[in-house]
Amino acid sequence: MIKLSVNINKLATLRNARGGNNPDLIKVVKDIERFGADGITVHPRPDERHIRYTDVSAIKKVIKTEFNIEGNPAEEKFVALVLEQKPDQVTLVPDATEQITSNHGWDTITHKAYLTEIIQKFKTAGIRVSIFVDPIPEMVEAAQACGTDRIELYTESYAVRYASGERQSAIADYQAAAEKAISCHLGINAGHDLDLKNLSFFAANIRGLQEVSIGHALICDAIYLGLENTVQLYKRQLQLTNELA
Repeated sequence: MIKLSVNINKLATLRNARGGNNPDLIKVVKDIERFGADGITVHPRPDERHIRYTDVSAIKKVIKTEFNIEGNPAEEKFVALVLEQKPDQVTLVPDATEQITSNHGWDTITHKAYLTEIIQKFKTAGIRVSIFVDPIPEMVEAAQACGTDRIELYTESYAVRYASGERQSAIADYQAAAEKAISCHLGINAGHDLDLKNLSFFAANIRGLQEVSIGHALICDAIYLGLENTVQLYKRQLQLTNELA
């Protein structure tokens, strides 16, 4: 079954906009789990504009599903946080401090030595490692050489092409990358701009997909549809995929 991990960064942004503790992220985590999500994702950044480092430790104490921490390992504070909290999974993302959101995957060829060292550090601590990659088979193959357990396919270009009606061309690069991952014995995650319109087609056409991480679109949908209903609608998209498989 393909798992749904809900990224709660945008809810933390809402809380931070007014100060205080509304919405209460601990209650949010418990509720999202209760509504059917398979995991929680957070992406702390150095400026703490959404998830704060103290949030991560507080969430770790209450989470009952899978915990995924995303971030750039170039930040020493991030590395220390992950090693201290020991989430189920760490997803390494090459985003710069000033970026609004992640916008590209790792060049796993150029940064092989660096990635190999940091991945081994996390794996030695018993943490599963996933690294953010573009849908390029050569980058996927090089990711295996770095020692990662999984890749996370960066899906913005899929979402853009899908929205323009180019379904087959939208999915083709991702299918090639997924097949390469399977041949390299890598697990496959995906995330970025997946939503209720494009999720089921993506999931149905990517062999070996294990997990999707969705935040912005899911929280936007929740404004209109309600959080509980929205989590279940996203889960339903993945369940439909499983039924068709």
